[in-house]
Amino acid sequence: MEIIFSINEIQDVAKKIISENPHKIVLFHGTMGAGKTTLIKALSKELGVKNATSSPTFSLINEYKIENSNFVYHFDVYRLKSETEALDMGIDDYLYSGNWCFIEWAEKIPNLIPDKYSSIYLSITADGKRHLRMT
Repeated sequence: MEIIFSINEIQDVAKKIISENPHKIVLFHGTMGAGKTTLIKALSKELGVKNATSSPTFSLINEYKIENSNFVYHFDVYRLKSETEALDMGIDDYLYSGNWCFIEWAEKIPNLIPDKYSSIYLSITADGKRHLRMT
């Protein structure tokens, strides 16, 4: 799936992504400022997160409750120095929980990612829109 969109269309894009039935582990790729966190906020809202969402840059993970005692986990592993740090924080428990896991900078932990996942690649176009490709 490929989409070019403006930031004010992001909630419609989130709805489209969820309708494509991606794996619950979703890796987000893109440079700083490409819109990864903004898209994750929209996806979380689409999945039923009611409380405010924010970037987990300093906490590494934010946890959001949705219906039926399920959760959305939002990871930003940019600051990790090794995969061992991710294991020490219990990342495998989250990844194999059956809940949604949105991971920014997953290239920092390549050996920890489960076999089944979806990837979203974001980039900024010349006119300031976003180009999204999901695999």
